[in-house]
Amino acid sequence: MKKFLGVLALIIGFAFQSNAQGAIKFKSEKHDFGKIVEGTQATYSFEFTNTGKTPVVISNVQPSCGCTTPDWTREPIMPGKTGKVTASYNSTGRPGNFNKSITVVNNGEVQQIQLFIQGTVEPKK
Repeated sequence: MKKFLGVLALIIGFAFQSNAQGAIKFKSEKHDFGKIVEGTQATYSFEFTNTGKTPVVISNVQPSCGCTTPDWTREPIMPGKTGKVTASYNSTGRPGNFNKSITVVNNGEVQQIQLFIQGTVEPKK
């Protein structure tokens, strides 16, 4: 009986440890630039914390169109540490409203996270 309980405790321990993952928690997943003048390079940095128990690595950041350029923390983010995903929207030749998504691919609990930027581009005068 003691042997059985010991083996059962080991199995449960390994099961819980295998579920330990990193987890990205963004301060905000949406940013509104408001009104910007056409030709402006509107840039915003989404900050996040690894709230999990293992390092998180962002393997890719994919914008919904070519008008948005991403940049991100490339090195592993240790538990409790912070990183960022920066989105730059090129408003040249794009007057009117915009609403763009940025997909963050990582090895955390939620492996794809959607971020959003929006605003209104006013034509040059």
